[in-house]
Amino acid sequence: MKIYILFFVLGFTVATVKAQSGFNYYEFGAGIGASYGKAEADLKKQDYHPAFSFNFVYNFSPYFPITAELQKGTFSGGGTTPAVDASGRYFTNSYFSFNIHGDVQAGEIMDFGDSWILDRIKGFYIGTGLGFIYNNMTSIERYNRFPNSGSPVYPNPGSDEGFRGKNGGINLIIPIRFGYEFKIYDDYDQPRYGIDLGIQHYFAPGEGIDGYNDDSKKYKNNATDQYTFITIGFKYNFGNTTSYTKLVNKFR
Repeated sequence: MKIYILFFVLGFTVATVKAQSGFNYYEFGAGIGASYGKAEADLKKQDYHPAFSFNFVYNFSPYFPITAELQKGTFSGGGTTPAVDASGRYFTNSYFSFNIHGDVQAGEIMDFGDSWILDRIKGFYIGTGLGFIYNNMTSIERYNRFPNSGSPVYPNPGSDEGFRGKNGGINLIIPIRFGYEFKIYDDYDQPRYGIDLGIQHYFAPGEGIDGYNDDSKKYKNNATDQYTFITIGFKYNFGNTTSYTKLVNKFR
């Protein structure tokens, strides 16, 4: 009799687990990312650079990750010839940034269970957040190298002929994010891995990205500093298993 009871319990357990298959997801995630982009600041010429990031993720749902991101990269622009910059201005900013953002994927707000097409587009997302960037100018030109379009002429230190701004400091950043996450499922039909392809645009109020903050009547400086990246990221999900209200993995 005990053997029959044992088989019944095991059978019920397997059936319960099978019934939940496709509804579960992992609560946390961690990942890395590589980006490529440039600043859009006060100087006309801006250079493209790579950037790298580390992410820790809380999966509020399988389609609503909340991410803390730490990024390291470089911005630069301008040049030492009049053809590149009329005043010979240039800068190099070796920065760190940190932000927390939430991305709402299409699967969070639509019913994709009965549609092959909707199931394939459920990974598209839009998101935003808030953070800060620590700017560090490793090189910058503070004086007009070509005041008369001729040879460089440097004024005395402390004169009012130099370009104003700071060589370092912290500014607010506001990311706007678009992209798609490819989910890779494990043997339990839970999304174990994620591959993210996206575009991120960051607004950075404070005029600190390029280190220049001159009067807009004298030098063109009438727009908020900002920067844009194309990004690829990899995420590994782990932690507690949590149930979702809809199938996470519907079509195979």
